[in-house]
Amino acid sequence: MFIILCFSCSFNDKNKPPNIIVIISDDQGYADVGFHGSKEIFTPNIDRIANNGVVFSQGYVSFAVCSPSRAGLITGRYQNRFGYTRNILLAPKDSTMGLPLGEQTLPEVLKKGGYKTKAIGKWHLGAHDLLIPENRGFDEFYGFLIGGHRYFPDDLTLNDLTEARKQMDGYITKIYDNGNRINTSRYLTDELSINAVKFIEDNSNNPFFLYLSYNAPHTPLQAKEEDLLRNMHIKGEKRRIYASMVTSMDDGIGLVLDKLEQMNIIDNTIVIFFSDNGGVEWYNHSDNGELRGIKGDFFEGGIRVPFVMQWPKIIPKGIVYDKPIIALDVFATSIAVANVENHTINEIDGVNLIPYIIGENNNYPHKYLYWQNRDKEIDVIRDDRYKYLRIKNKEFIFDLSNDISEENNLINSSKQIYDNLKFEFKEWEKDMIDPIFLDLGMGKEYNKLHPDRWHNSNSEKQ
Repeated sequence: MFIILCFSCSFNDKNKPPNIIVIISDDQGYADVGFHGSKEIFTPNIDRIANNGVVFSQGYVSFAVCSPSRAGLITGRYQNRFGYTRNILLAPKDSTMGLPLGEQTLPEVLKKGGYKTKAIGKWHLGAHDLLIPENRGFDEFYGFLIGGHRYFPDDLTLNDLTEARKQMDGYITKIYDNGNRINTSRYLTDELSINAVKFIEDNSNNPFFLYLSYNAPHTPLQAKEEDLLRNMHIKGEKRRIYASMVTSMDDGIGLVLDKLEQMNIIDNTIVIFFSDNGGVEWYNHSDNGELRGIKGDFFEGGIRVPFVMQWPKIIPKGIVYDKPIIALDVFATSIAVANVENHTINEIDGVNLIPYIIGENNNYPHKYLYWQNRDKEIDVIRDDRYKYLRIKNKEFIFDLSNDISEENNLINSSKQIYDNLKFEFKEWEKDMIDPIFLDLGMGKEYNKLHPDRWHNSNSEKQ
């Protein structure tokens, strides 16, 4: 009862809203954290969040690749509602290649409650001037606009996107710092972490929202020598590099947590960590453990991710929450604790997780969760136990309570479950729309439609 009363008091105290930090890793494997039992990759600081709060054992993202997943997170809405189901192209002159301007973002809502807002790291929601973080609710932005980046400063040879002439040029542009491109001197993960620590230090007396979006351990596989030496117990070279990238990120998260303690604001700061989608094992040498599938798949390995949260003032230590939740809930939870729920303009699909975590509400946060990739003819819905998956003409029913690895297809023995899940999916699908822009792999087609794609260029190859 004490916990619930404290929650109610804090929740309604408009003078003391919590700080909110959302930390995202990129393409990290489900099994590549200590709290999921990794004996190979050590994540003591991510594990600090897990130990100090709650582990969501069935924590999902709303899509199986980077950009749509982030679109869902930042809006609190299934990205299918607004046709954002493709990884975007780098198109700095195109205001439609990214998050639609009619979509309200989490920082836009939080600013209504007096929050200072900053995005650090990977954006991947549009490179046009209208789509950059400062025009989507963030007071400040330090990072890069496209879906990946090289890690060592000597690799950054383009001054800005006016010099880009192909998709991968976004990986070698200099870092963007509040409207300016700057020269950096450190490994990129360290740059992002240090910038986050400085933001916390500068804003410790005011409520703030920090979106710390690491690109680690997304490719290219690049690691510092000192981190490689810390992972010499791993024999495979590429796996060792990947692990070292996670090590650097974990160190940075430790700096963030240490700064919160130093500034005496850790108790009333929500810290949420998860990966933007599952690991792509064959490419970045991540490990999804017992989960079937990888990034891009809609088996569990593509959408179920490491997912933890702490709020010491409210959430007891060491909780494992076993009911399904989704990254869309970050939006709803944040606006609830910040007391700005009445400032939303669109329908929100997430829910406030706090009452469920602390036991005030013992129901399931979601009766159903949904995923769809129309390009690949994939439909997915799950309830508290069963998951329906269609890939073109192949259909599956999995009992996730007893078959987390999705090895046993129950399609021939679960007609009632099949009928119900398929009906519920079709009802949800009625409100979803087709993709509104071309995909990352459609660069040549895009160039034909937009011969002026690049600044000072009329027709360039992808």
